[in-house]
Amino acid sequence: MVIESERLKLIDLNEADLEDIFQLHSSQEVARFNTIGIPLDSEVTRKVIAPLLKPSGNNRKKDYSWTIRDKKTNEFLGEIGISIAPERYRRATLHYSLLPRYWGNGFATEAANSLIKYCFEELKLHRIEAGCAVDNLASVRVLEKLGMCLEGRKRKVLPLKDGWSDNFEFAILKEDFNI
Repeated sequence: MVIESERLKLIDLNEADLEDIFQLHSSQEVARFNTIGIPLDSEVTRKVIAPLLKPSGNNRKKDYSWTIRDKKTNEFLGEIGISIAPERYRRATLHYSLLPRYWGNGFATEAANSLIKYCFEELKLHRIEAGCAVDNLASVRVLEKLGMCLEGRKRKVLPLKDGWSDNFEFAILKEDFNI
């Protein structure tokens, strides 16, 4: 499946994306706020993305991931995904990472906005949540631009390479989203 926006296309993650994802996760700047750490090699990355490529035992996946690509050039910019809660809750948790050379261009906001729209319109979800380390000010700005509300702060919940970090919790409801 492909989700498109003005400048971007979100394409289902597949095995051919392994090297791009490895490069993304290997970036020191990206790893600063990433809880998975820097992979030793592409085989570690393969194990991380493997669950995202196969349906779960009940044929309903819980975690979905897409590559973020330039619509014109197909160049890899980053990765975005959702983890869907049990069906009765009708909510998902959003995550994203971009290569540092694409930071500050509105790509994260554009990609996340497209995915949120898809979640509300196509998946009929009620709520989208996202979190970020309190020192990740760029991600805080992205979540605010998306219209997400800051709902709280979890203390020392993120195991980052520099130690434990607090996490801001954001969310947006379907009725708050401008579709």
